[in-house]
Order: sequence, then C-alpha cells, then structure tokens
Amino acid sequence: MHRLRSAPVVAILGARQTGKSTLARSIAEQQARAATMLDLEDPADVARLSDPGLFLRGLRGLVVLDEIQRRPELFPILRVLADRPRRPARFLVLGSASPELLRQGSESLAGRIAFHELAGFDLEEVGASAWRRLWLRGGFPRSFRARSDKESMAWRRDFVSTFLERDLPQLGVTTPAPTLRRFWSMLAHWHGQIWNASEFARAFGVSVPTIGRYLDQLEGTLVVRRLPAWHENLSKRQVKAPKVYVHDSGLLHALLGLATERDLLGHPKVGASWEGFALEQVVRRLGAGRDECFFWATHGGAELDLLVVRGRTRLGFEMKLGETPGVTASMRSALADLRLQRLDVVHSGEHSFELAPKVRALALPRLLDDLAVLR
Repeated sequence: MHRLRSAPVVAILGARQTGKSTLARSIAEQQARAATMLDLEDPADVARLSDPGLFLRGLRGLVVLDEIQRRPELFPILRVLADRPRRPARFLVLGSASPELLRQGSESLAGRIAFHELAGFDLEEVGASAWRRLWLRGGFPRSFRARSDKESMAWRRDFVSTFLERDLPQLGVTTPAPTLRRFWSMLAHWHGQIWNASEFARAFGVSVPTIGRYLDQLEGTLVVRRLPAWHENLSKRQVKAPKVYVHDSGLLHALLGLATERDLLGHPKVGASWEGFALEQVVRRLGAGRDECFFWATHGGAELDLLVVRGRTRLGFEMKLGETPGVTASMRSALADLRLQRLDVVHSGEHSFELAPKVRALALPRLLDDLAVLR
C-alpha cells in the first residue's frame, strides 16, 4: 500500500463489514518482518495496552490497530511515535469512520496521517458480468456472496439492526435506534433527491438542526452520501442544496423491502436506485475524491447527475436506466454552461457509442474498459 511508504500513520476508514480487517491482514502478510495486529474490541489485546506508550514504543515494523475509535486517547501517543528518527514502526489504524476518529486524527496527527476510505465491492472486484447482482445486493462482501437473494436480504436486515442498535452507540451516537431507523427508511424513499431538511423536520416533529444531526451521523459512518451542489457565477439561478443517497445499493433495497431483481425493477424508486449505484461505480472507477464530486441543477430545470472537477478537468455524467439513451436539452445546457470536456450517459445496455460531439453513451458493463482513471 503506497500510503504506508510515505506516511507514518495510515487510517483505513469504512462502514462495518466492508473488509477493513481482511485488507489489513493481507497488507500485514506482505511485510518483510512480522506485523503486530491488535483488535481493540478484544479484551486480551486491550489488556496488552494497559500502558499503551510503553507497549507501542517497543514494537517494530507494521502495527495494526483495529477499531481505533474505541481508544481515541491513542492518537497523541501515535503522534509522538510517528516523529521518532528512522521510524522503527509504522501504524495502520482501522476505524468505522466515527466523527471522533476523524477529528482526533486531523488534530493530533496533522501532517503525519493519510486516510484511505474502503467501501464494499465494486465492478472491478466482482467483474463486469456480475453488475446486476452487485446492484441488487450491494457491495458488502457477505451480502454479495450470499447463497441466495433471500439469504443476502436477511444479512442486510440484520446489519441494519446491529448497526443502529449496537455499532452507532459504540461510536458515541446517542440518538435512539428507532428514531434513526425511521429516519434512514425515510431517507431511502428520498434517495437521489435534493435534500429538504425542513420537510424531514416537520415529519419528525423536531428542529432543522436536529434533523441535520441525524444526517451527519449517518454520513459520518459512511452509509449515506451527501453530494454537494456545484454553483458558480452564471446568469442562471442554481440549486445550492445537496442531494442525498443511501451509500450502498443493497442497504437501500433492504430499507425499501426489495429482495429480488423483480421487486426492484417493479418499484417506483428503480430509476433513483440505478442513479445512485451507477454514480458510485463511476466515482470509484475515476478514483475521484469527495471534494471533487458534485451535482448541478438550475431552477429552470437543467440538471447534471454527477460533475467531477479535478483542476481544469470537468467531466459530466448522466445515469439512465435503459439501453437507448439520447441527448437532452439539459445535457446540452450542462455542456455549454459548465464547459465540460465531455459528458457520458451511463446506461444499462451492453454497448457504448457516440451520441453527439463530446457526448457518449457509456454502458455500465463496459465501464472498466471505456472509462479511464483520472490521473
């Protein structure tokens, strides 16, 4: 992992069950010397850290600290150890993306820590031919690999319950689980729409800041994506509120009660589900950071599902469920107003083809072949 060669501390962040520990073990096995792995949910490993400064100071090579959010007081110690001459040890910390982890990491280890976000499986990992299964079941390894759709749905429902009732309280979230379950379910029905905090606040009978805190909690644990709006000095009035998505398509379908592909294709949210799924695959294929991804919309009706901005490069993407996408007035407006290098319409057919100058129909099954990674 190249970040470990340049930074003394690397944090792998991701929702529960995305494979952080499996990745860490794989990295540890590739090290020239034996690595030390400590699980901060294991009482035996916690006991070894009764004097963390003394214990960690004596370790050499790679040191893995799993579930680091349970011991935020370790961050100042890691700062001291990261500054030692010749760096006798490097540290790989794993966490479920708690706000505490992000805050402590940025404050205590500024300039010493690199972050890597680990989501579930994507097209590159499962193969393009398995895209329908990935869309339905999502990228959590146990959900995707389940023996049947029924077993996969059961796992995702259990995940939702465990996440709300056990994992979030361990991360310091005090909002009652039934409240967050209801909020998350309502958010699933809002998936792919422009966020309206006032409407949610009225539905829950709470203040707008309280609703904002609910959204922050789910976004902070990487189960919800808040896609900011892009706006600049144009003559058109532009939307400034973000869009919201359930991060994993499998969790979205579990919250909506869609167990099979037939259930999904017959549901009113199928188009929004496709939009979120295709958007995630494009973002991961490009290697785009969260600060490079936006959507764009005007009050006159023009809209672009995804705008990726890196330096002077501007790429636009529309997500269309179907095999025969066409060029719309909204796309032409986005091309001109945003000065896009190109606009790709990501669809569910089998073939990619040119639609117009700078506009291409991009088949999701061919995403790995036809969409180059941003450098």
